[in-house]
Amino acid sequence: MIDSDFWKGKKVFVTGHTGFKGSWLCLWLHSLGAEITGYSLKPKTKPNLYDLCRTDELVTSIYGDIRDLTKLQTAIINAKPEIVIHMAAQSIVRHSYYEPVQTYEVNVLGTVNVLEAIRNAINKGISIKTFINVTSDKCYENKEWTWGYREDDQLGGYDPYSNSKACSELVTSSYRNSFFNPIHVDQHGLNIATARAGNVIGGGDWTKDRLVPDCIRAILSSNPLKIRNANAIRPWQHVLEPLSGYLVLAQKMFNSSGQYSQGWNFGPDSQDERTVEYVVQYLIKKWGKEIPVKQINGEAHEAHILKLDCSKSKSVLKWNTRWNLEIALDKVIEWTRVYQSGNEVREICLSQINEYSSSKGESKDANPNA
Repeated sequence: MIDSDFWKGKKVFVTGHTGFKGSWLCLWLHSLGAEITGYSLKPKTKPNLYDLCRTDELVTSIYGDIRDLTKLQTAIINAKPEIVIHMAAQSIVRHSYYEPVQTYEVNVLGTVNVLEAIRNAINKGISIKTFINVTSDKCYENKEWTWGYREDDQLGGYDPYSNSKACSELVTSSYRNSFFNPIHVDQHGLNIATARAGNVIGGGDWTKDRLVPDCIRAILSSNPLKIRNANAIRPWQHVLEPLSGYLVLAQKMFNSSGQYSQGWNFGPDSQDERTVEYVVQYLIKKWGKEIPVKQINGEAHEAHILKLDCSKSKSVLKWNTRWNLEIALDKVIEWTRVYQSGNEVREICLSQINEYSSSKGESKDANPNA
């Protein structure tokens, strides 16, 4: 599925590289032999996966705000990337109610800035072949359907975060149509796509107001876990699942004739779309420590059910999920126990990447000593 020969020596520019998903992606790309430049704010939490894995040793890291077009443009021009993966974002739904302006600035204007910086770099003769804008499953107009949303369903979003991700999708579509039309890819050389993933989980996430990090914190501290909607159904998936989708999509897009320049869903299989309560009780049971769980009233609207239909990615890209929800949760516990014991966490990350990659016969090994 993932071609290590393809990634060896590829110049990749990653925005949001200091975040949870960005750190995992940088570790994976480095293990594949890519040359990575990252552009992001400094990590927001202490501790954080980026620092624990000493990721600065593996990437050329530029600390900057995605809203700073001049600095971002200079970084992209200097890096001369072949592939750009845009993940910098304000990523928390509840925070978007407190800071809606900031959420729109980062998620919408930030996307404009990345695309404009790419456009200017190409105009200066830099050959950028692939741009992937990572948005969210929440970009769809949620109608509380019991079936999954497909890529051609209506975009919308109830809250500022979800709506900002729909806006980011529209910005990407506008730039694709106006400046990088797939019909003329032989002239400008750039393929543009968006990637919509579900609720990612994995070791090393300390973000507030995310269920699994909140649950792990409660377990480690023996404090009560507060949940807002025990019966809400979400498309839970290990972080390596959508990341593998982005890598496969980038491979397909590179030097293609524009047929992959569209939106793509990367979510779990239907049996892994489980309730909040299921996830909480599974983690508590597997850890082997009882903690009190309290249902609280959320002051902000939250969707009850959200599912993705990933049949297009599976049939066209030949991408498939590898770890079910139970394995994903087991991997969170495995990672947390290593961290709790004070052992090397870069090694456990690369070990899990290697295990994930080889779970269906992929041969590329991540090097724990990288």
